[in-house]
Amino acid sequence: MTRTVDRPVRVAVIDSGVNPAHPHIGSVAGGVAIGPDGSTHPDYLDRLGHGTAVAAAIKERAPGVDLLAVKVFHLELSAPVDALVAAIAWSAAQQADLINLSLGTANPAHALVLQASVDAARRAGALLVAAATCDGVDYLPGGLAGVVPVELDWTGPRLEVVVSASAGATAACRASGYARPMPGVSPERNLKGISFAVANTTGILARKLAAGGHATVATALDALRR
Repeated sequence: MTRTVDRPVRVAVIDSGVNPAHPHIGSVAGGVAIGPDGSTHPDYLDRLGHGTAVAAAIKERAPGVDLLAVKVFHLELSAPVDALVAAIAWSAAQQADLINLSLGTANPAHALVLQASVDAARRAGALLVAAATCDGVDYLPGGLAGVVPVELDWTGPRLEVVVSASAGATAACRASGYARPMPGVSPERNLKGISFAVANTTGILARKLAAGGHATVATALDALRR
């Protein structure tokens, strides 16, 4: 039996950082900024907006989580694989239960290094949630073993996640790509896309799973099915 711990579920958001002052956030339990070479510094404040919107979608579903802001996007929504690997390692070292990756690469050359990173995180008790396929493109690390794979569903309810089989008969999570609503902003003008399908899935998992539970893809999918 896996031992859980007496603390909130801890979710690391690897993205453009988080703005704790945003009304949908409230607080951040910790964070770091990671440079292109994997070096770290403490300024995780979001200046692009994407990471804050992702974190807001997670907190809408699981308001009691401890957020960890892991900033890899600085001037644009792009980062080298070394920064991503360092971000995953940092998140696992901080005892994250879930690592939200509203990002990915379609370059298969990165598969081996990312698989090693995923495996190391899993041994530390962190489960990654990431985009698997979108518009016919397969993304990493969402398509790797040990990662909860997410696909985009524009037709489903925004607050639900459905576990279904993709064309390859592999179980995947299908979730809405709409972000948490902003007053006065229509859903079509707000941020949207696969990034938020991933965040919506992470938020529901954060509500269903136990802190320190070392969840696997199988237990995560079972929790979503329930």
